[in-house]
Amino acid sequence: MKFTRYTDVELFKAAAIDILFEDEVQNNLPISIILNSSGYNSDKWLLSTVTDDNGMIVLIAVCTLPYNILLYEPAGYRNENSMVFLSSELRRISFKPPGVLARCDLARRFVDAYNGDKAFTVKSTMVIMKLDNLVEYKKAPGFNRVLTDDDLSFVPAWEHEFSVECNLLTNSPEEYKERIKTRLGKDIHFIWEDGQPVAQAVHGRDTPNSAVISWVYTPPQYRGRGYARSVVGELTKACLNKGKKYCCLFADAANPASRSVYKKLGYYDICTFDEIVFNVI
Repeated sequence: MKFTRYTDVELFKAAAIDILFEDEVQNNLPISIILNSSGYNSDKWLLSTVTDDNGMIVLIAVCTLPYNILLYEPAGYRNENSMVFLSSELRRISFKPPGVLARCDLARRFVDAYNGDKAFTVKSTMVIMKLDNLVEYKKAPGFNRVLTDDDLSFVPAWEHEFSVECNLLTNSPEEYKERIKTRLGKDIHFIWEDGQPVAQAVHGRDTPNSAVISWVYTPPQYRGRGYARSVVGELTKACLNKGKKYCCLFADAANPASRSVYKKLGYYDICTFDEIVFNVI
């Protein structure tokens, strides 16, 4: 087997992007990283492949520290030794990912190979859902609109609460505000309003054929009224109208109620991901 670490993003793209496109939804995050790398310092990134003795790529690994390593194993190319080999190579080059985000079976195999009997935490389990055709749905009272400057007074708090509920890394209020500002005027952040703002959804990132929906949030006091369904439906429609072939999102596997909201719009399950972090003692 051979481990190759690429220091040139374009060379890695030439080697790996077509394989990642075999499952564009599952690989939406590494694809987005590769295609939008311009302007970022990639010197400390891990962009790597593992090939078998026939020169076939059997594993792709991407890690942009401080984020977790992302893994993809091409369909039909499962190699029982690839995770052990990748883990040994990571140790050889002293690259230490804080955890892994991958399809459940890949994530667990990597943890076994890389982390051994050391402690780890399953931070979240998420279902990737995909929509090809938006179905008719009943809209909640109120209306949809795009993000405005006035919304900066409360949206940072919403996204902080979203991060806490989803067990994500949290930022300072100013960091949330600065990130949200970049969405102004881009028609990618929708707010549902019913007398007051009650829900939101964001077109977070792209692959060539899909739009990834994220930051779907309804404050607790407004839940159960169809607001999330309505704002996600409107954002999905807007993305499809812009020419995307499909939309996708990550849903909490432990929250069937939220997944049912998306299923009513036409989203369906693709696969399940684990986010596992290694405990540092």
